[in-house]
This record gives sequence, structure tokens and C-alpha cells, in this order.
Amino acid sequence: MASEYDVVVVGAGTGGYVAAIRAAQLGLKVAVVERQNTLGGTCLIWGCIPTKALLEHAHALKVAQSAKEWGLTGVDGAKVGIDMPSVHARKDKMITGLTGGIESLFKKHKIDWIKGTATFTSPTTFTVALHAGGTETVTATKQVIVATGSTPRSIPGIEVDGKQIIFSDHAIHLPRVPKSIAIMGSGAVGVEFASIFKSYGSEVTIIELLPKLVPSEDEAVSNELERTFKKRGIKALTGTKVTSAKAGANGVEITMDRGGKTESLNVEMLLVATGRGPVTDGLGADKVGLKMDRGYVVVDTLFATTVPGISAIGDVITMGGPHYQLAHVSSMEGILLAEKIAGHTVQPINYDHVPRCTYTEPEIGSVGLTEAQAKAAGHDVNVGTFPFRALARARMAGETDGFVKIVAEKKYDEVLGVHIIGPRATELIAEAVLALRLECTVEELVKTIHAHPTMSEAVGEASHAAHGAAIHI
Repeated sequence: MASEYDVVVVGAGTGGYVAAIRAAQLGLKVAVVERQNTLGGTCLIWGCIPTKALLEHAHALKVAQSAKEWGLTGVDGAKVGIDMPSVHARKDKMITGLTGGIESLFKKHKIDWIKGTATFTSPTTFTVALHAGGTETVTATKQVIVATGSTPRSIPGIEVDGKQIIFSDHAIHLPRVPKSIAIMGSGAVGVEFASIFKSYGSEVTIIELLPKLVPSEDEAVSNELERTFKKRGIKALTGTKVTSAKAGANGVEITMDRGGKTESLNVEMLLVATGRGPVTDGLGADKVGLKMDRGYVVVDTLFATTVPGISAIGDVITMGGPHYQLAHVSSMEGILLAEKIAGHTVQPINYDHVPRCTYTEPEIGSVGLTEAQAKAAGHDVNVGTFPFRALARARMAGETDGFVKIVAEKKYDEVLGVHIIGPRATELIAEAVLALRLECTVEELVKTIHAHPTMSEAVGEASHAAHGAAIHI
């Protein structure tokens, strides 16, 4: 069987399915080849959605355990616990509803979903091994979009068995809460699961090779997260290298090099959260001459590969500069690429303006340059910080840890970066993203009225602080 389309997208994650929908909206005939049995990719099935669902349950548990403080009757906070089967049932129902929504959108826009695994036979043609059996030849007359995403990766010497030594893909389905768990890596995945498991009752230890938690964040944010984690009883071993991890009948025995000294740790489970690698095995990239770099597809700033007629987006690409493996980045890339294919004029993404969100307790939201990066770039830096503990709304919510920090250029007053740790940080950062995109000055933030009582007042107050005139501290 053979089929022909204007655009063929390989991969139905947040980059691929969004690119397909936008291309179809622009009048192109589109097919998506996906080897999973559901649409939505890592974000919807394994990453963003299930982990944030688990975090919402953690928040509900926290409120119930503090029932007396909240004036709730009929609830004994000391006896409140978490029922993992019920948690998973709600999480899975949510995922099913969202994946079903994408299927409905495909039908609405007349996008064909070809269920199977695609392998290049030429720059414009694939052979698809169908789940239902047999093969199908699929041809793209205008463009192929590679959007195959990423997968968790371990480090040499650490064997992931999916039971005692696990990836995040396994962690979202654990039938019970481990008594103790160590987490390798303190990026977003690592610290989010640290927050989840601690809330659920595990003894949690984070092991980070670099000197601070969430290494890519502003140093003040890293310090605040470590402080709040310590207050919650989460142990952080920074500047520590795992040299071996062996699963056995008595748990996982971890050997570490900490400042030149050998230390050991025994835990029930080890979660490996040391990053993600590209999914390109079996794609047949070598057959069509795609330029690759460590398994990633090399693209230019508008996602063209080295082979005419093939583009790539999302976690699977590298472009020689900063590129974030984030769902919202993949989606924007998909939209821009679809518009480019349809003949629209598009501009490259400014990756300096990508919001970075981490859903710990407290949350982290950041965009732009850290204070250290701004200074290293030669800017004369001005900083304004405002703590959430000074906000009425934060006190009402019982979430007073953290702050908003604005990094600005002193001479022209331009906002260079905003770094938030605290309640609703992942929502508040949207204002900061717009401020950077519009090359906003601190003065313009000062003159922007922020409603009272809200968490967003912290952004306004931080801008006042940058001018040395914070009102409420």
C-alpha cells in the first residue's frame, strides 16, 4: 500500500502533533507516523502531564495533613496518607482524556494517523511497519518533519532494571511509595520527583555532580531551593559523583565520590535523572545522509536539515546553540516550521526568551540571563529582589518561601532576566517572558499596575526594588 501527502510528520509528541495541526490549518494534506499506541509523546504520556498530576496530589495531601490549620473538620491530618492506585487511576484518566482530545483534533483537521514505525527509504519516502501488520509506503511531496523526541538516558556503569533502579518513565507508575529513594541529578526531573516522593512519605536523597541544585538556574534560586528542601527533610549531596550502584535483596547499594572521599548509601530505590537522549535509532538517517551529532539531527535556525525536503524539531535536534528539551519549545518550533512549509515568512526563535519551569515545592520559573551570566556578558547589572513572605496573598495560601529576582542592565534599565522561586512561579513567569520579548525596562514594570492581593504583586515589587524603592520591605 502506498500513500502520498504534502507533509509527513514522524512522531506525535508536542512538537509533531502541533506541527501537523498547524500545517493542516494552512491547507496542507498531512499524515503523522507514530509508533506509540497513543498520541502526545513524552510530555503527555510519560513526562509533563503525569508528573504534574502527581505533584497536584502531593499538594492535596499537604492540605489534608494540615487540616486543623485550615479549619477543616472531620479530617485527622495525622492519619491522612496517599493511596497510589487511586492516584494512578485519576492520573491515567486525565491522560486518556487529553490523548483522546488530540485524536479528535486529528479527525477535525483530516490528519491521517499512521500507527507504526517509520524508516527512511529516500529523503521523501518512508516504509512504515504497521502495528496491524504489513507495511505501508508513505511519501511527502513538500516536507518531512522528524519529531521523534527523546528518552531517558543513564550513565556508564548504572544498569536500569525498571524495578529498583529506575527512570522517570517507571517512577510515574510505581504501585507503592518507596521508604527511601536516591535521585541522581537535580535538573527539573530530579527535583520534581524529590518533591513528589518526599510529600508522599519517602526518605529522599538527591545526588548532584555539580556544586548546586538546579545547576542552570540563578545561584540565588539554587540556594533557596536547597534551603527549602533541607527544611522539608530532603537531603542534597552536591559536588558528588556516583561511582557505582548495585541492586540486591537489601535495596540499592550506591557508592559515591564526595570531594575525594568514598561514601556509600543504601536505599530502596534509585531514580536516574541524568538527562535525556535523542530517539533516532531505526529511523534510517544514515540512508538519506542526514548530518547527525551524538544521535541528534543537526538543523539550522529554521529547522532545515542538511538534506533538502527534511526538517526536524523538538528534543531530537541540535543547532549548535542553546536548545531546550521542553514541550512548549517543541510546540513553537512545530508551528513556525508548518508556517514556513506553507510559504509564510517566519523568524527564528529567540531561545534566550524561553520560559523554564520546574514544578517543585516551591515552584521555579525563570527566563533570560542569570545575574552571573549577565555579568559575564559584560553588562553593568542592577538587581531587585522581593520575598513572597511579604505578600498578603502568599500568607493566605500558606506558601511564603521564595522570591522574585529581576536582573536588569543599569544604563538602559532593560530587563535581562527574571528568576522566581515560590508559589505560582510557573504562572508568574509569563509576564516576564513578555517583558523580555518586548525589550521592557524596569521602569515599565514599575508603572504596570499589579492587582492586589495577588502573587503577581511580587513581580511589581521586585521591579520597585531594582530601583531601590520597594514599598513593602
